[in-house]
Amino acid sequence: MELSEVNISLFRLVNDLGKDYTYLNPVFSFIAEYMVLLLALGVLVIWFTRDKNNRLMILSATITFICAFIIGKISGQFHSNYQPFVELSDVNKLIDKEKDNSFPSDHTILFFSYCISFWLFKRGWSILWIMLAILVGISRIWVGVHYPFDVIAGILISFATATFVYFTVPKLSVTRKMLMIYEKCEDILFQPFKKSKGNKTKNY
Repeated sequence: MELSEVNISLFRLVNDLGKDYTYLNPVFSFIAEYMVLLLALGVLVIWFTRDKNNRLMILSATITFICAFIIGKISGQFHSNYQPFVELSDVNKLIDKEKDNSFPSDHTILFFSYCISFWLFKRGWSILWIMLAILVGISRIWVGVHYPFDVIAGILISFATATFVYFTVPKLSVTRKMLMIYEKCEDILFQPFKKSKGNKTKNY
């Protein structure tokens, strides 16, 4: 069996589940389109814990995503394919998507860049984010906008990039300096609020 046939067979295996279990379609449609909002919220919450290690992790994860996204776009120049709903018939297409190159999956790169970084930094809750990232990858196949190999390529690019960033970026002195400069600016920005809160406390 050719590689493309394996890709199509795996796609059909997942995508056809939406035809058999239609009650799950809204769930996977939501995950495919809007789970990115939960990731963004999670990143903001972790950042504003103001823990230095957490901020180093988020910074590393963001660098990972930027690098992985660029690598993904370069990879797309060497190999490209349209979305399954464009190339195949009888696809269970659940979300609107314009016709373009679907290799590799940008959503997968986004989620796995952050979630693998969380795991590398040994956060106890990282396994939950990894599971969520896997669900996002599956959902992109379920709704008909990506092939399994689009998703797998996104995972591999994210994993390789996250590993490289994890072992290099936190050790760079410029990384620590960037965080120190940011935190000084943040302290200056929030100083009026701190004073206002302190005055209210004294009034009581």
